[in-house]
Amino acid sequence: MLDLCTKPQHLQQLHARFFLHGLHQNQSLSSKLVDCYAKFGLLDLMQKLFYYTQNPDSVLHRAILRNLYQFGDYEKTLFLYKAMVGKSMYPDEESCSFVLRSCFCLSHEQGKMVHGQIMRLGLDAFDSVGRTLVELYDMNDFLNVDEPAEGKYVMELNYWNNLISQASENGKMEESFKLLYRMRKENIQPNSSTVIGLLRSTFELNSLKAGQALHSLVVVSNLCEELAVNTALLSMYAKLGSPEDARMLFEKMPEKDLVVWNIMIAAYAGNGFPKESLELVYRMVRSGFRPDLFTAIPAISSITQLKNSEWGKQMHAHVIRNGSDYQVSIHNSLIDMYSACDDLNLAQKIFDFIINKTVVSWSAMIKGYTIHDQPLEALSLFLKMKLSGTRIDFIIVINILPAFAKIGALHYVSYLHGYSLKISLDSLKSLRTSFLSSYAKCGCIKMARKLFDEEKSLHRDIIAWNSMISAYSKHGEWFRCFQLYNQMKLSNIVPDQVTFLGLLTACVNSGLVSKGKEIFKEMVEIYGCQPYQEHHTCMVDLLGRAGQIHEANEMIKTIPLESDGRVYGPLLSACKMHSETRLAEVAAQKLINMEPKNAGNYVLLSNIYAAAGKWDKVARMRSILRDRGLKKTPGCSWLELNGQVHEFRVADKSHQRWEDIYSILNVLELEAGDMENDLELFDPSVIKGCELHMNQHNL
Repeated sequence: MLDLCTKPQHLQQLHARFFLHGLHQNQSLSSKLVDCYAKFGLLDLMQKLFYYTQNPDSVLHRAILRNLYQFGDYEKTLFLYKAMVGKSMYPDEESCSFVLRSCFCLSHEQGKMVHGQIMRLGLDAFDSVGRTLVELYDMNDFLNVDEPAEGKYVMELNYWNNLISQASENGKMEESFKLLYRMRKENIQPNSSTVIGLLRSTFELNSLKAGQALHSLVVVSNLCEELAVNTALLSMYAKLGSPEDARMLFEKMPEKDLVVWNIMIAAYAGNGFPKESLELVYRMVRSGFRPDLFTAIPAISSITQLKNSEWGKQMHAHVIRNGSDYQVSIHNSLIDMYSACDDLNLAQKIFDFIINKTVVSWSAMIKGYTIHDQPLEALSLFLKMKLSGTRIDFIIVINILPAFAKIGALHYVSYLHGYSLKISLDSLKSLRTSFLSSYAKCGCIKMARKLFDEEKSLHRDIIAWNSMISAYSKHGEWFRCFQLYNQMKLSNIVPDQVTFLGLLTACVNSGLVSKGKEIFKEMVEIYGCQPYQEHHTCMVDLLGRAGQIHEANEMIKTIPLESDGRVYGPLLSACKMHSETRLAEVAAQKLINMEPKNAGNYVLLSNIYAAAGKWDKVARMRSILRDRGLKKTPGCSWLELNGQVHEFRVADKSHQRWEDIYSILNVLELEAGDMENDLELFDPSVIKGCELHMNQHNL
């Protein structure tokens, strides 16, 4: 009945019944009551019960000593122990352990005094008391791990395993290996518990060599057949990023359970081997194991890396068939997977299906909208999440910031920045860099620079430098880009491909052809950075805009890998700008072959033909567009007013105030027409005539 009490009132009612039936002096019942009162934190009632009991025995003393120690009341523990000894009542070995621990928590001197008393009483002969003494002296740095200990308990394997476990729990990972060395000097052979405890320390030390050394010890100690040891070894190799060693061990394991298969599947998924991970899943199923939650999550992660929608649907069906689809973590993984596989509709369906959405659920769906260039949907979902009462974490902030930057929603960027400062998320370097980039994309370059300057020079990483250089690059402040670039080199930060991409973009925006060539050469020859397609695109765009079209074409021919639309697009635009019809046809044909459904390429080539007066070819381009049912995606603009984002497209009438907007546009067009007449005043001949007239009249 005491075990069934869920409220203090129930316990007190039972206690009253004990009085009515004359059981209040029953020592075994009283000791049970002491534990029950302690469970509810009622220490005063627990102590009153003890003191009102006549002649409490050792069982009741043990119960009160144990609970006083567990609640940290070390002084009362020691006081009660002294009173107990004063009545010639000697504690048992369990009570001695509580008393000793309490004494050492108070002071080392108190501990030594009680230790001496326990030795005089002969209580240190108990193995558990001896182990407690060695452990306490070791924890308080009185025991040198390099010197042999004394006592018969030293010859016990459990004693060493406890010491190793305590060292690991207290963060003394290196000391746990010293204890192993001491243990071997005492000719004590390790068992599975010893190895498993040390393998945890290996992971905390992030030392693969230490793990491999322990693997050798496992072989020497004939522990290779034990499943628990092999599982711990496999987990260690997986966590320390050595899937090759993990696979070798996995194949040699005499026995494999579901946990072993799951560890190996997760190891491949987490170390960039998604195909191998999925192959192992199919092999596991053929071996007769039924996949569970811990199989599904790394398998879905592997499919996300491969971006294979069909495999994703198969795995989704498999999850439903095996009954793992009730877990919200599975749903979150599926949302992430379908988003990566360009199937936002299915991701949205799964998201809507989740009843108890976690912050990860919201984050996964927001990320899906953001990476698929649907910032308004991401913003709408973010607002719904706020209304649901879900607490915003740093992952949500990082995922939603690109959407805000895309639509220029400076109001929301500022709100999230303030919120992050309030809950101390600004200490995260990745988050500070994300805010820097977002402010720059929203046009607030001063705030971006402020965040950059607030970061101490020694603590700035390459990402912070690159973000600021790219920010200035996009704002056309090329001189600041190169100023930062020089500061960066003086700070001993080695530039990478992203740095040079920002610098080349600045050269393109500012028309600095010579500087662009110099930067490209420096990237390759001095820093040994292999140019990506984006770098070649910048150079083609830079040369093309400057009229050096043939040199831009030669640049494309030097690209080691096959060029894509990102390179030929700028070339085609340059051909249109400089009326280079022949090369434009070559570039356009390349683009059409690469992107047959991109209507923009046909429209651009049609405009080039029109500028050259080749109307038959213009008609042919328009015929192709009509026959293939292609339409150019209309341009889109966003405007934020008072925290609300408005979206506009060409000839758009979806806005609720579209009539007012077009009325204002008509007025502006009329005013612009009137201004054209006024602009004649700025004609040089008119200005010169006015000056002569004014001189003649001495004005």
